[in-house]
Amino acid sequence: MPPATRAAKFRRLLAITVLLCPFYWTIVAVLEGNWGFDFAEAEPRRHFAGWLVIMAGSILVVYLMSVKPAFGPLHRFFAWLLSGRIIRRVFITAAWIVTLVVLFYAEENWRGARAWNNYRSQLEATGAKLDLAAFIPPAVPDDQNFAATAIPKSWFVEVDKTVFTNTTFRFARYWQDSYEQVATNYLDTNVIAGRRMMNLAGWGNAFDAIREGRKFSATEFESGKLDRASRAAAVPAVLAGLKTNEAVLAELQTASQRSLCRYPVIYDMENPWGIMLPHLINLRDACRRLTLRACAELAGGNGDAALADVKLMLYLADTIKDEPFLISHMVRIACVRFAVQPVWEGLAEHAWSDAQLQELEARLRNYNFVAAMKRPSDGERAAGILTAELIRKKGLGLLLELLGSGPSSSAEHKFVNVCSSLIPSGWYHLEQFNYCRFYEMQFAGAYDFAQKRIWPDRIDANHKEMEKNVPAGSFGKTVANFLRHRVVAGLILPTTFNIPIKTAKTQTAADQAALACALERFRLANASYPETLGALMPKFISQLPADVFTGQPFAYERTADGQFILRSVGWDKKDENNPNVGQLIDGQPADWIWEYPSK
Repeated sequence: MPPATRAAKFRRLLAITVLLCPFYWTIVAVLEGNWGFDFAEAEPRRHFAGWLVIMAGSILVVYLMSVKPAFGPLHRFFAWLLSGRIIRRVFITAAWIVTLVVLFYAEENWRGARAWNNYRSQLEATGAKLDLAAFIPPAVPDDQNFAATAIPKSWFVEVDKTVFTNTTFRFARYWQDSYEQVATNYLDTNVIAGRRMMNLAGWGNAFDAIREGRKFSATEFESGKLDRASRAAAVPAVLAGLKTNEAVLAELQTASQRSLCRYPVIYDMENPWGIMLPHLINLRDACRRLTLRACAELAGGNGDAALADVKLMLYLADTIKDEPFLISHMVRIACVRFAVQPVWEGLAEHAWSDAQLQELEARLRNYNFVAAMKRPSDGERAAGILTAELIRKKGLGLLLELLGSGPSSSAEHKFVNVCSSLIPSGWYHLEQFNYCRFYEMQFAGAYDFAQKRIWPDRIDANHKEMEKNVPAGSFGKTVANFLRHRVVAGLILPTTFNIPIKTAKTQTAADQAALACALERFRLANASYPETLGALMPKFISQLPADVFTGQPFAYERTADGQFILRSVGWDKKDENNPNVGQLIDGQPADWIWEYPSK
């Protein structure tokens, strides 16, 4: 064979190899979920050898088709495709495409990095913390740490591995008791959904039914026996029904003498949304039982025991005040609202002494849940920033995991991980930029943290603006968010809208409870409530708490039956001035009212 012919065939073989290698590499990447092979492991080496054999065979087949006339039309096609003129055109076209692609990636990476770095510098100049690790609570000495005692430590020991792994119910070992049976079968466990006396008669009957092994209906539970005599008669049965966890609650009471708390949470910076918080469900369940027990103790005339339970609930709520999670903030305010229930009942029945009222007032008036919302919100912002960075490092499969689309080993995840490697790194920076920008939009003009103020109209306007810019829900909206680099913002931010409403309700409940304690102290000293709130200062309260929405003292009026009404204007900021319009924890459009049952 002449040298020229051999050189031409070699060039043709080389051209086939150059053309087919990227094609096969892409197929392998999609199937393996990775653009490369880990040659340190035997399995990837076997896969590489197998694909090498397949590719070599394909190159040989295409080469033979291009040189052997026996292949007919295929020979003519490949001979034309691999002719010098066509190959030169292909390589020139490929060079232009590669140049444009390189310029596109360079520009997008520069654009994203520039936008994020400039915005990040502006935020950090204001003192904002953007690194989730900076929010991890510091370690505390074990001998001062509530969470280092036996019961809180046990909350982090898994006891039921059959429960779905993304929940913390598998850590709740103490609360499978009679209370749970009653709560599950006979009532809405949100006992403070309306301002009424705890249904002790219903609880007592339900506990008796469980102990005796007989059937009991929800209708029997809601018997409407809320009078003082019926409630007092039910106290022994209620306290007996709560006996199961008496030792646990007693240990928590003893442990609450410790001044510090830092739970043994594992802050996994590689999976911030998978951080397990099993103590939250345990704190909530402990407070649910303490609420019922405190109400029973009040009805039985044991105010000291009831006060101890209220103080324990407030202590348990405060053990999570420094955690950087909004769910911790939500559990904390729920625990405080559980504690407010027996406070309200004791005030309605005039069951608290002056000394007890002073202690309750001092604890309640110092709460600032509006300011307390800022740290966990900032922690969630840092988690969102970290999420975008982790998706950049680990691939879009991580995003599918966050959306609950199955294990990361699935073929779907492998495919999207390969696709994600084609995304310019600047787009992830734009995700961080947009997430922080819309996070800031939520707070713009809506809060004064120092003064415990909230402006609902601004929150509503900010939320509508965010919904317009970061739509959530349908596939089309998700695609739009992807193209506008707002996927992380659309995934996280819409879920936070109800948090300020619940925070405002709890702040109002705590402020009104503190003010009601001062009013009760005035009544004990003067045999009646004052004509105005101003008469309480300075002897009974140092400063009147203000309505979180107006910054002015709560509306106050004495009623014909010798009681009083405290009124917040509520989320709509309209003073309906009608005691029948709404209760403290009822729907948003009404006044939020503190009042007692008619005598």
